[in-house]
Amino acid sequence: MTARPTEPTGPPKERAILVGVQFKGEAFSSDGTWPVEASLAELAQLARTAGIEVVGELVQRLDRPNPATFIGPGKVEELVEKVAETAADVVIFDDELSPRHQRELEKALGEGVKVLDRTALILDIFAQHAHTREGALQVELAQYEYRLPRLTRAWTHLARQAGGRAGGATGGVGVRGPGETQLETDRRVIRRRIAHLKRELEKVRAHRSRYRARRRRQGLPVVSIVGYTNAGKSTLLNALADADVLVEDKLFATLDPTTRRVKLPGGRVVLFTDTVGFIQKLPTDLVAAFRATLEETIEADLLLHVLDVTHPQARRQAQAVLETLEDIGAIGKPMVTALNKVDRLPDPQQALEVAEGLPNPVPISALTGYGLDRLLEEVEAALERDLVPLEVVVPFDRGDLLRLIRERGTVEREVHTPEGTRVAARVPRDLVGLLNAVCR
Repeated sequence: MTARPTEPTGPPKERAILVGVQFKGEAFSSDGTWPVEASLAELAQLARTAGIEVVGELVQRLDRPNPATFIGPGKVEELVEKVAETAADVVIFDDELSPRHQRELEKALGEGVKVLDRTALILDIFAQHAHTREGALQVELAQYEYRLPRLTRAWTHLARQAGGRAGGATGGVGVRGPGETQLETDRRVIRRRIAHLKRELEKVRAHRSRYRARRRRQGLPVVSIVGYTNAGKSTLLNALADADVLVEDKLFATLDPTTRRVKLPGGRVVLFTDTVGFIQKLPTDLVAAFRATLEETIEADLLLHVLDVTHPQARRQAQAVLETLEDIGAIGKPMVTALNKVDRLPDPQQALEVAEGLPNPVPISALTGYGLDRLLEEVEAALERDLVPLEVVVPFDRGDLLRLIRERGTVEREVHTPEGTRVAARVPRDLVGLLNAVCR
């Protein structure tokens, strides 16, 4: 009897040690800073999402980062021993490392051991989950901007590593000038690629802007679903719109934005958009690279903040989301807070205990459907509260404006006059200027 061939097992997982630093005075400060143990637990989840096996952790409490190695010399020695004991091939720091930190740590750990930070790990996850051209462009730009200051001789011949894209995009890599090192050539290649990616993303941004303008002419308000990664945003969109957005118990399972139509209880149709989740210590370069996508949030009529009330760091997650919204200029918008995953609580009303200070909280379960009708009522009420009173005479040849008022606002009175249709209504603030400019 012949033996059956064994199934291919695939490449072995990388083995990682996680390193976290708690700077004195941060542990439970009022600014939303996380305790190092909680932050490392999230880093471990990020590592697993990236397909990396966590085999150990190291924590140090410091007054300030060591200028050479981020952690102190004694901890570096301890880290070297732990790497040898666990046969780890990756060390991941929970904070962003400077190029010098990374260089000195790799020198201390020896050949064959990579040193990553939280930013590099998030970028790797984003690269795995970017399925559209836009998402791929945004991730690639963030990766190159992260790599450029960290470029060393170990990164040589990047034009070939990029599969020829850098040369193809910019009309050729070019010949090295007199005395120019390979390192200088690689830096030049990356700068060209960055410039090309920025031009391509400007085209994407312009296309999105035209799409939003067309959408507004159709009279459809936009509700942007925001929240911490893995809070249940995609599950909620699926439940509200009978959509088929990917749902996984992983951080950043969905990256590319998805928009669906949803009918509110009063019959008004609105667009719900699910965008990339936020996370604490979100890299600045990543926020900048995803500007085209995040503009969906900036331009929305209302923000629907989804919060996992069962997470032990729920309040800190909410704070991280609000800080990111402030960074991108979206914090002043009307907001409804969906207190999600109450199916895991003995009493759904317990969710309100973590909602202090959060606007318009509604306990829900996107998984079971609990509270979704109430949530849509609150969304409708919040959109209504943002309407302002206006009375204008719409010319007879501008039926498009009359339709816009009816679809996006609430008409209180219509009277036909010789000059046109006199309308008393409540309309979104962004329509007031347009209507006053065209109507009497």
